[in-house]
Amino acid sequence: MEKTELLYEGKAKKIWKTSDTNLLISEFKDDLTAFNGGLKSSEEGKGALNNKISTELFKLLNEKGVQTHFVEMLDDNHMLHKACEVILIEVIVRNIATGSLSKNLGIEHGTVLPFTLVEFDYKNDALGDPKLNDQHCLILNLVKNEDELYEIRRMARKINDILKPYFFEKGLKLVDFKLEFGRDKNGAIILIDEISPDNCRFWDIESGESLDKDRFRQGKGGLKVAYENVLNRILG
Repeated sequence: MEKTELLYEGKAKKIWKTSDTNLLISEFKDDLTAFNGGLKSSEEGKGALNNKISTELFKLLNEKGVQTHFVEMLDDNHMLHKACEVILIEVIVRNIATGSLSKNLGIEHGTVLPFTLVEFDYKNDALGDPKLNDQHCLILNLVKNEDELYEIRRMARKINDILKPYFFEKGLKLVDFKLEFGRDKNGAIILIDEISPDNCRFWDIESGESLDKDRFRQGKGGLKVAYENVLNRILG
């Protein structure tokens, strides 16, 4: 399967059409952005690491009954996946307070939450990805009805229930992560985009060290080594 026409370019990926209208190719980029594009850089090899990590996690989730857009990894930087209608909601799943949750609500950094928190952000760069409640989602026609919101939350919690113990066994705390969903050709809601250290927070259980994009956000360096560490733990 080959790329034909560039359909979309985002911060971390280019999306390409193929000769099959039901299939697209994601090209994982080495670009790094943070704070809604206010901080930018690049790290050679980052895109390939995210592609490999996402591939393994999509395979795991598919095996566990979570429907995803993943078809196959074509090479280091390219993934073949189903074409979907993107739902413009970023779904944030939180197990431990940090980042914007601590900043905005005053919950102490590192506090283990009494239950898994699922939040919605509007996938809109021009508006700065603002927070959404259910009524916002309906008013903006981001979902067709309340049943879709229920399904998105249900899937997000199921994914967390699979990934949280999976990473714990590999010596990592899954602090929080971002998910995106879409509708396949039959209208079913499925997981799309990627699952990688770009959109997950991983803390080493023993040291508390961040092994994710916070290394870039906080100017710590060692980002590629951290991502390689995560991939190596996944591969065993």
